[in-house]
Amino acid sequence: MPAPLHSWHLTADEAASLQAELALRLVLCWDGRDVTCVGGVDVAVKGETARCAIVVLRYPDLSLLTAALAEAPVTFPYIPGLLSFREGPAILAAWERLERHPDLLLFDGQGIAHPRRLGIAAQMGLWLDCPTIGVAKSRLYGRHREPGPNRGDWAWLHDERNPEQVIGAVVRTRAGVRPVYVSPGHRMDVSHAVAFVLACCRGFRLPEPTRLAHHLAGGRQKDDFQTAGLLF
Repeated sequence: MPAPLHSWHLTADEAASLQAELALRLVLCWDGRDVTCVGGVDVAVKGETARCAIVVLRYPDLSLLTAALAEAPVTFPYIPGLLSFREGPAILAAWERLERHPDLLLFDGQGIAHPRRLGIAAQMGLWLDCPTIGVAKSRLYGRHREPGPNRGDWAWLHDERNPEQVIGAVVRTRAGVRPVYVSPGHRMDVSHAVAFVLACCRGFRLPEPTRLAHHLAGGRQKDDFQTAGLLF
């Protein structure tokens, strides 16, 4: 288990203050390390239980390597911008169950495209000391122009309070579908985040790591997992 970064038992005000402090510790550049496998993280919450799936794929061919599932009690209310305090313990539990840790993690959620610059991808990147990218299906924070209509088109996502500052990108991963919101989490920058996300897409709106993690977290047993002997 990674060394604890903070307590999960906080009030909403304490959690927001902590995010602002932790954001100062982020490393927002890519160090050029070799990437041989990439992971996707998604969490499904049902009632008082959070169920996290982490799927690890070989990179760059994106064949399935391993996966892990874990559940944890939900002890924090649903508050936009504080998602990690609701889902973080389940993510850490799934991380501990992985047979192999990926070189890079994609999260279904925000990185620094967040009012306090610490979405779930950024916060969990600090916990795990791992390069992370947020790939969100909708905008939480920031302003942008509409990207072009073709796969690979993208536009900068700018800070709402400081429009000169770039906090992510709005990326068209498939022609004719809504873009996704990509932002660095930890040990990552915007340009490399966009490149990795596009390299992980295989004809769907979502990149394969988070797309498969979404299916697994939601309880769907895909043929790919069964063929690989990963039955949950």
